[in-house]
Amino acid sequence: MTPKGEEGRADSLSERISLNDRITGALVGAAVGDALGGPVEGYSPDRIVERHGGRVHGIVGPWDGAAWRTARPIAPYHKGDGHVTDDTLLTHALVRVYARVRDHLDAYAVADHLVPDLMTTPRWIPELESEALPLHRIFLAEKWLVARLHYGHVDPREAGVGNIVNCGAAMYMAPVGLVNAANPAGAYAEALDVAGAHQSSYGREAAGVFAAAVAAACSPGATPESVVTASLELAKDGTRAAIEAVCEAASGHRDFESALAPLRAAVAPYDTVGPDYRAPSLGARRPSRLHSIEELPVALGMLLVAGGDYRQAVLGSVNYGRDCDSIATMAGALAGALGSPVPEEWSKTVAEASRLDLWEPARTLGEVTAEIFQRDVHRRRTHEQLFTALGGTACSA
Repeated sequence: MTPKGEEGRADSLSERISLNDRITGALVGAAVGDALGGPVEGYSPDRIVERHGGRVHGIVGPWDGAAWRTARPIAPYHKGDGHVTDDTLLTHALVRVYARVRDHLDAYAVADHLVPDLMTTPRWIPELESEALPLHRIFLAEKWLVARLHYGHVDPREAGVGNIVNCGAAMYMAPVGLVNAANPAGAYAEALDVAGAHQSSYGREAAGVFAAAVAAACSPGATPESVVTASLELAKDGTRAAIEAVCEAASGHRDFESALAPLRAAVAPYDTVGPDYRAPSLGARRPSRLHSIEELPVALGMLLVAGGDYRQAVLGSVNYGRDCDSIATMAGALAGALGSPVPEEWSKTVAEASRLDLWEPARTLGEVTAEIFQRDVHRRRTHEQLFTALGGTACSA
């Protein structure tokens, strides 16, 4: 948390952080969080301590060491050593869609641009240690996009119905929040539309709320508390209840070590996967108005526990275990958007190990965001003029 007496100074610094710096912090922060969480994804905090001889405090190697390629045949990925996972691959793909469209996105943009990007252009895939189509790395809930939209010709607005309900859409929605910086309601609406091609129920809702949280984090003077408040103003049903419960639990902690068990206990009633992440319960990942994905509430909780500090928010997310690469992706994006610096030793190592320029997508999205804002201003002014001509109240400006 911010040291006592430093709150005013922190707010002043936050107000001076530029939008481009927030975009960079969010996208680089998300990628680094993803890379740190990948090698311990799916395990409990106790198993992580057992495997690594204590908490994880930085970049570590694969869980199964040199046997990473054969230990889990259904997912033969080199997680660890600074490699980003599908969270980052999809985030960067969505940035490329914005670069093509150069305007707000909807479900049709996913069908027309994101799906072809996944299917047609080979790219370096860090976890495969080779060039391949991104389609060959994304997992089953994300391959759904290709099956439904390209092969099934389903209406993009409804294509997410029937997919397993998980964090698959939420994990790459940071760009939507950044394009709608300081406009959480706009980010929420756009992300719900985009995510409709991929997810339904609380998986789609989480995508909207995460985008809104990122947009809120970009506001001058934003704090972890203001990000949570903005999220709760928009969140519905089980997602809202889960965020409330987790953030209430988080408010009593100032270090992630003490918060690990309380945050898991707070989210457990809303999480359908159950206590054993690798052996989900019968009701796991099915549509519901009463439940929530686990990742977003925990990421917000860790942001509160850390007081917005990037390092602590991400390390808390990583050591939480379970789907911790996605939790750390979200927490990293939020802390980065707030302006907390991403440790250079982590970002450089991840960029080199993954053979990715982590800063180029941020430069691209910064340019596109400025263009979209100008389009929005023009559209808004045109609407004001037409509304005034109808006898409405003229804009004071």
